Amino acid sequence: MKTYVIGDLQGCHEQTVALVERILAQESATGALAPSILFTGDLINRGPDSLATLRYVHALAVASDGRIDTVLGNHDLHLLAVANGIRPASGSDTLEHILEAPDGAALLDWLRTRPMALQRGRHLLVHGGVLPQWDAQQVMELAGEVETALRGPGWTGFLAQMYGNQPDAWRDDLQGPARLRCIVNALTRLRFCSMDGVMDFKQKESAKADPASGLMPWFEVPGRRTQDVTVVFGHWSALGLMLTPNLIALDTGCVWGGYLSAVCLDDRTLMQVQCPEYREHAGKK
Repeated sequence: MKTYVIGDLQGCHEQTVALVERILAQESATGALAPSILFTGDLINRGPDSLATLRYVHALAVASDGRIDTVLGNHDLHLLAVANGIRPASGSDTLEHILEAPDGAALLDWLRTRPMALQRGRHLLVHGGVLPQWDAQQVMELAGEVETALRGPGWTGFLAQMYGNQPDAWRDDLQGPARLRCIVNALTRLRFCSMDGVMDFKQKESAKADPASGLMPWFEVPGRRTQDVTVVFGHWSALGLMLTPNLIALDTGCVWGGYLSAVCLDDRTLMQVQCPEYREHAGKK
């Protein structure tokens, strides 16, 4: 059974269906077992049909016996917060149909039980990034702490304390909401950090930081402890597609007129569906 990972969907339903059907048709034509399909998060928001996209991925996952799943992205968490009155919707959100749908509560209940990180062999899947101090085992353990909070009875209280840019660096002795907030920010929002792993959330629209800032993409920090696995991630449309021995970046700007991309983890086969431009300014998320 092969494993494919698909980048950020952001409510682009038509392209999602087209790409999934291409994957399924290709594997069926070879007589192979039905593939595993994983998503890098941000299933919804900004695109034209967030409700249909969420319904589609939910239906695939429920029928797949665990073969199909998604990690949570920042837009997915934002939806949960908006739905529970913790955050206001922004003018660029496309979430209203989910919030008004008769099956909306069931979809949100499924969404909040999705993982924050997944590991498949030597591949580690997250939405945003990982801090340089963390190895793959620690990433999975810390992701599990957030998952426990989201799946527990006090999950709305966790969401209410989830937002904020501090602490912006990891310490093993962090506790409570500050600890969980730091984990969430790294796994769902991280792009740039310092050599010491101090996170920056101001720079969003570029794949490069000002050299004078002392910042660099999280995956370029020397000595990063996840270099022994291949980290697969989305979130960074300005970065685009990246395929290196230990990195796969898959946010290729579907909602900005780019592509929706899938990579087979077994052989690095790339599939893409071209997308119309649903948003005017490419790269802004």
